[in-house]
Amino acid sequence: MPNKKSAAKRMKTSERNRLYNRFWSTRCKNAVKKVLEAVEGQDEALAQTRLAIAQSVIDKAVVKGVMHGNTASRRKSMITNRVKALSGEKQPA
Repeated sequence: MPNKKSAAKRMKTSERNRLYNRFWSTRCKNAVKKVLEAVEGQDEALAQTRLAIAQSVIDKAVVKGVMHGNTASRRKSMITNRVKALSGEKQPA
């Protein structure tokens, strides 16, 4: 237990932030998993719709400060390339 009032407040704040960050991190991971499931199932239309949803969720996590911008770009690029490979489009080098 904290000995000072400010330490108690910091504990309370950090726990609130931890739960908030965990919510958004999990939401991002689940969105990416759903895209990859659609790609594995060879369902191009479903993969496209889930890709749009996943990109939106990832962008929101960046705006909220939960995820770094470069991490978000890397994840979005990875799932976009998987969906493009499914549709037979040429991938960038």
